[in-house]
Amino acid sequence: MSAPITPDRSSLWRPKRAASKRVEAVVKAIFATFAFVSVATTIGIVLTLIFETVSFFTEVPIWRFLTDTAWTPLFANKQFGIVVLISATLLTSAIAIAVALPIGLLAAICLSEYAPARMRRWLKPALEILAGVPTVVFGYFALLTVTPFLQSLIPGLQGFNALSAGLILGVSIIPLVASLSEDAIYAVPQSLRDGAYALGATKRETIVSVVLPAALSGIVASFILAISRAIGETMIVTVAAGQNPTLGFNPLVPVQTMTAYIVQVSKGDTPAGSLAYKTIFAVGMTLFIITLALNIFSYWFVRRFREKYE
Repeated sequence: MSAPITPDRSSLWRPKRAASKRVEAVVKAIFATFAFVSVATTIGIVLTLIFETVSFFTEVPIWRFLTDTAWTPLFANKQFGIVVLISATLLTSAIAIAVALPIGLLAAICLSEYAPARMRRWLKPALEILAGVPTVVFGYFALLTVTPFLQSLIPGLQGFNALSAGLILGVSIIPLVASLSEDAIYAVPQSLRDGAYALGATKRETIVSVVLPAALSGIVASFILAISRAIGETMIVTVAAGQNPTLGFNPLVPVQTMTAYIVQVSKGDTPAGSLAYKTIFAVGMTLFIITLALNIFSYWFVRRFREKYE
């Protein structure tokens, strides 16, 4: 009597494995295409900035670009002092940072260390709703509500000014600081807190001496990301700060930031290929270099001071 023939189970699974590998290959190809498109777009943007900026500097010496004390490329007496736009950008960004960093960090500490879990579940999304408000709405809020209120308190404050623009710009980036900092603080292991409590530390001492140093890299990364966001903001400063390129750091007068100037020239009245048109790319390249330097510093800081826990 012959033995019963048992089917080869591996032969049954072989077609399914082959089909699964084909599907996986297709998915990998799709993802690789998306990644390539993102990288190619970034390279295209950078190359466009470089080519147009080089064309600009063939007509305007770079030394003049860095040392002129006025910015009037659209006037008959043309001057190209980028320091004027940089000073306005730094002024509004500094005011925004002075508002957003302490409030955002304190909000993150409250959410992570003091708020009950149920409150945290609805309080954090409520805070992040601010990030979804269009920046043009923030700009008109600064112009029509904040500026008149400040004018009642500060004599000499003009209708367009860096102060109200910087304050509302700071409010707009609070969710960025708070959310990312809270994630970094919440990720600190509970064992570190328990060890500090076991040594007799209070909750405040534990937060200041243990939790915040352990989450320092993530907190600093959120700060730098918020600073980059403030420097690159367009509509708030365009609407509320004005379009008067003024050298200095007086927050009570109208100023023009780099992004506001790009908006001014990009409205369609400037002929393509003209010198005024090329200034857009020179200013854009300057803005790109500043934000790139901030991101490189953030990347270095995170890698240098990141705490790893097993």
